[in-house]
Amino acid sequence: MRIAIVNDTTIAVEALRRVLLAVPDYQIAWIARDGAEAVAKCARDTPDLILMDLMMPGMDGVEVTRQIMKNSPCAILIVTASVRKHSAKVFEAMGFGALDAASTPVLGAQEQASTARELLAKIATIGKLIGKRATSTQAQKPALRLPPLLAIGSSTGGPNALAAILSRLPAAFPAAIAIVQHVDVQFASGLVEWLQPQTPLSVKVATAGSRLEAGTVAIAATNNHLILKANRRFDYTPDPRDYPYRPSVDVFFKSAAQHWNRPGMAVLLTGMGRDGAQGLSMLRSRGWKTIAQDRQSCVVYGMPKAAVELGAAQKILPLDAIAPALCRHFRESVRSASSPASQRSN
Repeated sequence: MRIAIVNDTTIAVEALRRVLLAVPDYQIAWIARDGAEAVAKCARDTPDLILMDLMMPGMDGVEVTRQIMKNSPCAILIVTASVRKHSAKVFEAMGFGALDAASTPVLGAQEQASTARELLAKIATIGKLIGKRATSTQAQKPALRLPPLLAIGSSTGGPNALAAILSRLPAAFPAAIAIVQHVDVQFASGLVEWLQPQTPLSVKVATAGSRLEAGTVAIAATNNHLILKANRRFDYTPDPRDYPYRPSVDVFFKSAAQHWNRPGMAVLLTGMGRDGAQGLSMLRSRGWKTIAQDRQSCVVYGMPKAAVELGAAQKILPLDAIAPALCRHFRESVRSASSPASQRSN
């Protein structure tokens, strides 16, 4: 089904876009930021369904609905921040031909919860009415919102470097954190216990089948390699078997580049050898922000040096500057995603 979005609020457009992209059979035909643009675009390219905002500057959703249904009719679903609050306008729009109304989904940790399910259910019902039923049985299930991800790799001198960073992150740190430290399996649980009292975040072993959680630190804890699978859950693999580094930072970074579908941030800390440099380079090529620890603050300037030589690090920072850089990045990332300069009730 080809679906158009008419909404003047950037965050609402993004929320609707993400809900629709969770359904393979749904395509976004076009996006209009005001009523006049919507009327013009619909005349040129009439979609199967329009998700119509109500409260817009200039021509509101009621008048847009009236004009579209007069000149280039198609199915219209009113989408507004509060159906109950704007019930009079909803009924007015339905009088001009809108089929139904639903609440606007919102961005956030549970962005695609009840409002997204309601919206998708109503879209599916309209699809049946107009003969555009989704074929996928999974189509009505909204995708889970991924938290921001911070991936860290370290080796020689790593435990103290990790403690220095984690101790300076706030309890409300919005990202999930995954750490691959070169440490034998018999010491992994001890590393978790040692780090926990040094940070306000929750520190735990990364177990196979578990998910990344915002504000939680998950640490690789076997002699196999930690990876992220396509379902974004942790797993462990013995391959590649010839890697001298176990668990390998490269293996985890590359799996994150492949399966984590939003850019995150990755840090390569002190350590001997070259593990992590190629993975960091791959993450950078996928739009991630990347940091390598500088020579002066490293116990062993091996892994970060390899990353710098490969051009994998966007920033080279001393250890004490890394935590502030992480806080700034994720604070700005969350703000831009959920708190635009002009956010109104529609």
